[in-house]
Amino acid sequence: QVQLVESGGGLVQAGGSLRLSCVDSGRTFSSSSMGWFRQAPGKERAFVAAISRGGTYFDYGDSVKGRFTASRDNAKNTVYLQMNSLNPEDTAVYYCAQAVMRNYVGPTASEYGVWGQGTQVTVSS
Repeated sequence: QVQLVESGGGLVQAGGSLRLSCVDSGRTFSSSSMGWFRQAPGKERAFVAAISRGGTYFDYGDSVKGRFTASRDNAKNTVYLQMNSLNPEDTAVYYCAQAVMRNYVGPTASEYGVWGQGTQVTVSS
């Protein structure tokens, strides 16, 4: 059974950077596209980024384009989210997710079947 575990969250000042990691304990990681989502208090879960199986195709939410970068290391069963120029509006719980259709790279949450437990990112002003 696939299990996703995020790490790397924390408290950072505005303008700072963080790198999130998500380790997949299953055996299908390299065969699956992966996504990152976030949920702020009182708001719906929002799409952040997605990356293809081979790490060559990407999709990003409008609010993070140019600041966040998704990457993956299939040898380590790990997907990353590098977050730069953080601002208080980026404060949220961040989740990684595995796409149901292995080639899906996009923003629809229902296309992702396995989710991690989330990691908190807090950006202070």
